[in-house]
Amino acid sequence: MADFYLDIGDNTSFTKTVSESDVYQFAGITGDFSPNHVNRVYMEKSSYGRLMAHGALLVGFMSTVSTQMIAHSREAAETPVSVGYDKIRFLKPVFLGDTITVAYTVTEIDTERAAVDGRDRGHQPGW
Repeated sequence: MADFYLDIGDNTSFTKTVSESDVYQFAGITGDFSPNHVNRVYMEKSSYGRLMAHGALLVGFMSTVSTQMIAHSREAAETPVSVGYDKIRFLKPVFLGDTITVAYTVTEIDTERAAVDGRDRGHQPGW
C-alpha cells in the first residue's frame, strides 16, 4: 500500500490517568451528572465503592488514538475523518485515579474508499 498514508499493522497508543477533574469537567460539558460519576457518598454505598469515569469519556480517548494515527497524513494533503466506532464494550469500570492505555492498530485498508479500519483496545494494568 505504498500509495496510502498508513499500512496494515501501524499502531499507536495513548495513556492517561483519569482524574477527578477530568470526570467533573466532562460532566459539566455533557450535562451527565449521574451519581455514578459525581456523587462520592452515593458510590461509596454502592457495590462499586467509588466514583467511576463516564463511558463516553473513555470513547473520547479512542478518538485521541485515532487522531494520533492519522496526524501525519495532513502533511500528505489528506483530510481524514472518523466515521464512527462499532462494537464498543466496557468490560470493567474505570475509577478515578486509574491509569488506562488505549491502543489503536490498523487492521484493514480500502484504497478505493480511502478508508481505514482499525481496532481500539483499552486496558489497565492487571486486565
